[in-house]
This record gives sequence, C-alpha cells and structure tokens, in this order.
Amino acid sequence: MATATANPPSYEAYTAAIQGRPLPLAYIDLDLLDANAEALCQRAGPYPLRLATKSIRCVPILRYLLKKFPGFRGLMAYSAAEAALLAEAGFNDILIAYPTMESRDIKACLPAIQTGKRILFMVDHPDQLKLLQKHAEAGVTTISVCVDLDLSTHFPLLHFGVFRSPLRQPGDLKPLVDTLRQSHLLQLEGLMGYEGQIAGLPDKVPGSRIYNLFVRFLKKISQRECFSRRVKTVAYLRKNGFRLSLVNGGGTGSVDVTRRDPSVTEITVGSGLYSPTLFDHFRDFKYAPAAGFVLPVVRQARPHIYACSGGGYIASGPIDVDKQPQVFMPDGLSLFKMLGAGEVQTSVRSKHELQLGQPIFFRHAKAGELFERFPEVLLLRGGKVEQVVKTYRGEGWNFF
Repeated sequence: MATATANPPSYEAYTAAIQGRPLPLAYIDLDLLDANAEALCQRAGPYPLRLATKSIRCVPILRYLLKKFPGFRGLMAYSAAEAALLAEAGFNDILIAYPTMESRDIKACLPAIQTGKRILFMVDHPDQLKLLQKHAEAGVTTISVCVDLDLSTHFPLLHFGVFRSPLRQPGDLKPLVDTLRQSHLLQLEGLMGYEGQIAGLPDKVPGSRIYNLFVRFLKKISQRECFSRRVKTVAYLRKNGFRLSLVNGGGTGSVDVTRRDPSVTEITVGSGLYSPTLFDHFRDFKYAPAAGFVLPVVRQARPHIYACSGGGYIASGPIDVDKQPQVFMPDGLSLFKMLGAGEVQTSVRSKHELQLGQPIFFRHAKAGELFERFPEVLLLRGGKVEQVVKTYRGEGWNFF
C-alpha cells in the first residue's frame, strides 16, 4: 500500500494554530500536503503528473506544487475560461479537460496562445472542431486539441464508469479525423482517456466485504478492457499521421495502475493532495487529510447535543451520506443522520462536554469544491499559520 508518512497534529495543536481567527475558516496543512505529493510522485515513478485544478482551486497552491515537486508538470483545467485566467496568471501547458462551445471562452484563450502559451482544447465531436477552426481563422493562429476517449466498460446489465465522450473505439474517431484534415489551423496533439471507474471508486469500504470484492473484480476486468482500447486508439491516430505529444490517463485512485498502460505518457492527479473523505477507503493507498474546515460551537440544544455555525458544504455527485462533510476533530463527535450538515447550522452529538466558541474541525467529501465556499485559506506548517492565501473564490473566479 502506498501511504503518506505524515500524521496530522493533535486537536490541541490545530486549535492553538487558529486561535483568534474568525470562524468558519478553511485550512491546508502543508506538511501533510507535502507528504501526499511525495507519495503520489513515488507511485507515478517516471511518469509526469498533471495537476487537476478542479481538485486544487487555489493559485498559490498550484504554484507551490509545481515549484517544489519536479514530478508535477502542467495543469488540467476544468473550464476554458479558467484556462485563460491561469495563462494570464503565468501558467503554461494547460489541458482543458472538457469540451466547450462558448465562443467567449475560446476567444479569452487566444491571446495566450498567440504569445506561445500551450493550451489544448478537449474535443469529441466535429462541431467542436469547426467552432475552434472558426476562431483560429479569426485569430490567425493555430489551436491545439486533444481527443477525449471514453474508457468506461459495458458489462451485461451494468455500465461501469462515467458517461463522458461518445468515442469508445478507434473507428469512432473517423469523423474527427476527417474534419481535422480539413481544418488547417487545428493541430491534434493529444488523447485523453479517464478510467474513472478505476480511479474514483472505493474498494475497501468498512463492513462491505462482498461489495469490495465485486468492485475489485470489475476493476480488474475493466482495466484490461479499457487499456487495450486506449492503446489501439493511440495506434490508430498515429497510423493516420498524427504525432501525439501527450496521452493522458488516470487519477488519484489509479496512478500505479495507469502507469502499466504502455500508451500513456502522463497521469493526472488532484484529489489525493488534499485527501478528502471519499478517498479514505481504497485498498492500495492511504493519504493524509491535508485540507479541511473549522466551525465554531454556538449553542447547546440538549445535553451532549450542540450546534455549529455553517457546515452544509455538500459535495457533488449522487446524493448520499458519503457526500456530506465528516467531523474530524476532536474525537467523539458525529452528525445526526436525519439532519446531516446544514447551510447555516450543523448539529453534532458529542460524547464529551463542549464549550461555546470551541472550534470543531471537519473534512469535506471532495477536494477542491470546499474552496468554492471560502475566499481564503490558512496554510499551516509545523502547527502554525505560515500564510493566508486566496482561493479561486477569493480571486473572483467562478466558472460553473
């Protein structure tokens, strides 16, 4: 098992570090972030890791990781408008993970491209190519593109994976290849295949032995099937004369698996750096909880029942209890199943007596989504606040 070697400080140490700070607040423990980054780089071996900005959402943290860890190279943005702002902020080598049909966002990227910045647009349909060609002609510049290959696996009566691109087999790319041949200002540079069913699905859920065995079985079969399709698709594109400079795959949950695909040249990671609760139950790795938020106790409703301000920071995806934040520190606290985390008040049950104003530490279910709620985040190191920096929200960046 790949394990981050650092452990979080005690509740008392964290409490002392944020003493006097207004609550609620968000924090990142840089010692734990470093440990997670080192573990991810070790898992990747010789493969460069592309940072998924969706999971970070903090410009200073992106700069910090790229500067400190040579294993991280380039960014994967989740919005074309975001890519334009990242390029303006000084970043280069930006792969946009999702297609766009917004002319405004494409135009926003053109000045950076015209000055030599590398920005790749994701495509999976000829109409996307035609729109990009139109803007390339207007801007008199070449636009680079990357094809999104769907790597989900179809089993009888079961779709194992996400619904992304309509492109599943090499032959599905022929309409794009034909359109690219007619688009003299578009350059196909990459292929991306995200094996989300392997990278993002827990397989060591407590009390679910049969489920875990079933998921591991499906992952093993899916890996063999979908990696074969990625290899064949890369070969198809190269046979058609396209020189791919990157073949992207993977995610936090599949780093050591994705590197086994001989066609892959880089692996994307993001969530493992903060290690939210959705990554607590994977068999092959364990990372440190590097990010979280803090709420103050503001009332006592009953003996051992307290309420905190805020807290309803629910993660995206299927609505279930695993998308709720979880109490992290101190020990002995839990949410009420019938109440969950509320927008302006979160009720907790405590085995111990709490004081009004006392800070309660929580972890979010997903990584970067937490910072849509906070304009700034405290960076902790050695049990002290090293710096306070802006999140995307603090920068005024909002894309969806």
